Formats: sequence, structure tokens, C-alpha cells
Amino acid sequence: MKILVPVKRVIDYNAKPRLKPDGSGVDLSNVKMSLNPFDEIAVEEAVRLKEKGVAAEVIVLSVGPAKAVEVLRTALAMGADRAIHVQSDEAVEPLAVAKILKAVAGEEQPGLIILGKQAIDDDCNQTGQMLAGLMGRPQGTFASQVVVDGDSVLVTREIDGGLETVKLALPAIVTTDLRLNEPRYASLPNIMKAKSKPLATRTPADLGVDVTPRLATVKVAEPPVRGAGIKVADADALAAKLKDMGVA
Repeated sequence: MKILVPVKRVIDYNAKPRLKPDGSGVDLSNVKMSLNPFDEIAVEEAVRLKEKGVAAEVIVLSVGPAKAVEVLRTALAMGADRAIHVQSDEAVEPLAVAKILKAVAGEEQPGLIILGKQAIDDDCNQTGQMLAGLMGRPQGTFASQVVVDGDSVLVTREIDGGLETVKLALPAIVTTDLRLNEPRYASLPNIMKAKSKPLATRTPADLGVDVTPRLATVKVAEPPVRGAGIKVADADALAAKLKDMGVA
């Protein structure tokens, strides 16, 4: 079985994003970029399934500019076998990404597609669900455990009331949550080996996908500065203050 893992290049979670002066978006110049943390978890889970003998090959795919190759090499160093880079210098919306993934999945025929539940740059949490809808495949979202059992996969997912386990017939789509695993660090020998692993470059046009944006960003702004708090002497003063504010 093949496992396909889409990954995204995002601002490093330790970096503080800056807005462009005109408010049109986030300034990405001179900012550290890295592999989306949720996608890193997806890569780790796919590699673990391969190590267990469940999968024969792990393929990673990224849609983005030329520099997206960096995160693909990171995923290869973690243990993926080969990579596909769908190069686009324009921002690609989740629906277009899902269409690209569907096209690639049609060629590769993976038994399992594992994605991070969301990217930390836009927090859309849409691509996996859209892909499942486009392909008509069963999906398990917010996975905290994934167990492949013959021709099905058991996905334990986190919900408001606790945990829920769903059984999906393969081929299926899974999106990962933070508690699924702890991603490994790529060793120096594996980083060197990753440089020689196959990496194919495609374009959305090669796959017959139109990535023309459907949405327009009107404005991006910093959240309002939080006002100073108010100290009260005791619970009675707090209740009175809340009543004056119309809260209670």
C-alpha cells in the first residue's frame, strides 16, 4: 500500500508574523519558514506505518513556490521515499489544493492519504474534508490514533465529549491531531540521503487544475490591543461592577 502525505511550507511556529504596511497580508520576507507542525505529525505516522510493514511506500507532496522543496526534503529526511512538488508561485486556496491532491491520487492510487488537520498559517481546516468529498472516500478527522486492520483503518478521534473510534474502509483519508505522535528529528545521515531521493516537479496545469483564487483578501489587521484590567476589593464589588457593565 502507498501512503500519500501532503505537506505545506509555513511560517515557523516560533516566529512572530509581521503584516505588510498596506494591510494586504502577512510579510514573508526574511522570516523563518518550516514544515507545518500538523503535517510533520502526518509524515511521522506514515513512516511508522511503513516501519510496521503496513505500507510499502510513503510519498510526500507539496503545493507552493520553489522554496517548498525545503519542506519536502525535510519529510524525505524523516523517512518518506519520494516527493512530488506541484510548483505555484501564487497562493493556492484549499479547494484548489484538494483538486490537485485528487489528481495526484488518481495517478498514484494510495491506499491511505494522511494530512495535518490544518495549516498554522491560515487555520482553514478544510483541505482533508474537501478532498474526501471530491474523491468520495471515507474520512477520519482529528486523529489521535490510527490502526490499519486488513482492508480497513480504525481512527480514534477527539471530540467534545471525549474520544470516538470510527472504522473506515480503505482507501481512506485521515487528518492528524497533535496527540497522534511525537515526530522524530531527522538525523544527519538521513538528511544527506534525502538529497538523493526522487523529487518530481509538476505544475497545476499539468494536472488540469485551475488555481485562480475564488476569494479576495480585503484587509489584514492586528487584533485590537487588550485594555487594562480593573481590580476590585472583594466579591461584592465584583458583582456590582459586573451589574454596572450589564454582564450580570
